[in-house]
Amino acid sequence: MEDTQMPEPLRRAIHQLVAEAVQNCQEVLTYTESFAAHDWKRMTLYRATEAADTMNMAAMLIAAYCRRMGMSRERLESYLQLCQERARSAGPGDGEWAKLAGLLGEEAPASATVPQTWPSMQFHSGQRVAEEAGRPEEDPQKLFTEACLHGLRARLSDDVDSLGDYLPPHVAEMARKVASVLQEPQPTPA
Repeated sequence: MEDTQMPEPLRRAIHQLVAEAVQNCQEVLTYTESFAAHDWKRMTLYRATEAADTMNMAAMLIAAYCRRMGMSRERLESYLQLCQERARSAGPGDGEWAKLAGLLGEEAPASATVPQTWPSMQFHSGQRVAEEAGRPEEDPQKLFTEACLHGLRARLSDDVDSLGDYLPPHVAEMARKVASVLQEPQPTPA
């Protein structure tokens, strides 16, 4: 018999891990700004890999619970999408090199010249992002996500005033609005 609800201790652990990952994602965004030019490579890689590792821990906790509750290995592997998994220790693959070439306006690497392959799709995706970067308008969804992350962090650290120090003015303004409507988390009454 399959249970219908996540156990409360596991739910709380997952919420904590997601909050940590979101904070790391917000820091990735922070280190892309011009004030962090001297440190952006190191800090974006640290925080991006910490976010990935944190979400991996969340997935593995849920996977451990599912196995304990009797889920078959085949079903679990399907849910974990193991066919997409690739170790960071292998370094950038053909898809990343192809996307980078597209982003930087370079010619497609040999791996991306075969139509309908992953490197080819990544190269064209990089080209689209590069074209969009040349236009001043921003994707409203991306702007909203970025403002929410910055506003949340500013509210939690009680540092709303610093948003204008490192963010583009339109992002800082929206992040201030987000922070202004957020309330400090209150303990749940017993």
